[in-house]
Amino acid sequence: MFRDHMIWTLALLVCTAVSAEAQDRATAKMINTAGATVGTATITPTVRGTGVLINITLKGLPAGTHALHIHTVGKCDTPDFVSAGGHFNPGGKEHGTENPKGAHAGDLPNVEFLARGQDDVSMAVGGVTLGPGQNSLFHPGGTALVIHASPDDKKTDPSGNAGARIACGVIEKAGA
Repeated sequence: MFRDHMIWTLALLVCTAVSAEAQDRATAKMINTAGATVGTATITPTVRGTGVLINITLKGLPAGTHALHIHTVGKCDTPDFVSAGGHFNPGGKEHGTENPKGAHAGDLPNVEFLARGQDDVSMAVGGVTLGPGQNSLFHPGGTALVIHASPDDKKTDPSGNAGARIACGVIEKAGA
C-alpha cells in the first residue's frame, strides 16, 4: 500500500511539473506589415525566475540593425502595428537602457539581421515574468513583441527613435 501511494505521489508530481512547464511558456507568431508570417518567438522563464529567455527565428526581414521591444498591448493590426501600444513599462520609467531615468521593462537590445534569409535571435531579459505580478507579460490586454525598421538609440524617450514597426507578434501562453 505504501508503494502504491508513493507511485501515485510521484505520478502527481511529474504531471504537475509538466503542467507547470506548459503554463510557463509563451509563443508569438511574428507577422510583417502585409500580415505574412515571418517567424516565431518562444519565451520561457529563466532558471532563477528573474526574467525570461526569448528565442526568435525570423525570415525575410531587411538586413541591418533593428530595435526589438515588448509592447504593452497584445494586438498586431496591420499595416503599422500601432495597435500594440507603447513599450511595456509597468514601472513608469523613461525609455532607454542608457537613460539614467530608464529603462522600460520592454526595452530590449537591438538585433542584427543578416542578408541570408533566416535569422535566429536569443536573449535573456530581466524585469519581466510569465508569472503573476505587475511585470507579467500576461497582464490584462496582453503584450506583443515588435521589431522596428531602425536601431534603438537607447536614450530618447519614449521610443528610442526606432522608426516604423515592421514586424509584430502577440505574446500568448503556449498552447493557447
